[in-house]
Amino acid sequence: MATFMITSITEISTIMTDQECPLSQLALLRQQSWLSPAFPTGAYSYSHGIEWAVEAGYIHDRESLVDWLDADLRYGSGRNEAMFFIEAWKHATKEDCEKLVEVAELAAAFRGTSEFALESSQQGAACLATFSAVWPDRLLESFSEIASERCIPPALVVVLGIRLARQRIPSALALPAFLQNYVANLVTAGVRLIPLGQTDGQLAIVELEEAVLTASAHAEKTTIHDLGSAAFMVDLTSAYHETQYTRLFRS
Repeated sequence: MATFMITSITEISTIMTDQECPLSQLALLRQQSWLSPAFPTGAYSYSHGIEWAVEAGYIHDRESLVDWLDADLRYGSGRNEAMFFIEAWKHATKEDCEKLVEVAELAAAFRGTSEFALESSQQGAACLATFSAVWPDRLLESFSEIASERCIPPALVVVLGIRLARQRIPSALALPAFLQNYVANLVTAGVRLIPLGQTDGQLAIVELEEAVLTASAHAEKTTIHDLGSAAFMVDLTSAYHETQYTRLFRS
């Protein structure tokens, strides 16, 4: 797998998109804002089934948390999210709204449990509302209108894929950043649930960097026809969580 190192903000600004437009410092600032824990999507209220996995003893320390999330990124829902992101990014760069709606419809259907569907659609709707109020975009607004008319819930991954593409952020930077945000939110849930210390939480994020980069590189080479999951336990933990007696999280 090819790797690279960015050594300065000048070097960052020379990275080119498919439209040969330079990546701006403003674009990077906005990506940081949109993927920040402070961005109001409600991500902190979801554990993606980890709460039940902790209750059942499948996740009980940093090592087991890292193993769980590594498998999810490489073989499970994290892998699929990477593919949905790339599809949304590609069609957004072509301004193909009809294809974007098709991707959103598939992303909405590709949820193994009702909790996963809520996790995706609630955050997607919150993300759309914030973008509309603060960073409006013509293509995203058209997408939102058509999806709403067809009763297609907005998947968070599709909304972010569209907006990051519209900000002219290359997928080679946007996708790893999105997956890092995905992982960091679930590590934070693990820190609260196991519980772990903050240092162990940061170590877990570091230990998952390779999986993030691998999942990103793999998704760049795939199409929507490569969707699939071999991490069945992730779906099972979500299903069991729906009836868990005491819970802190919504998924």
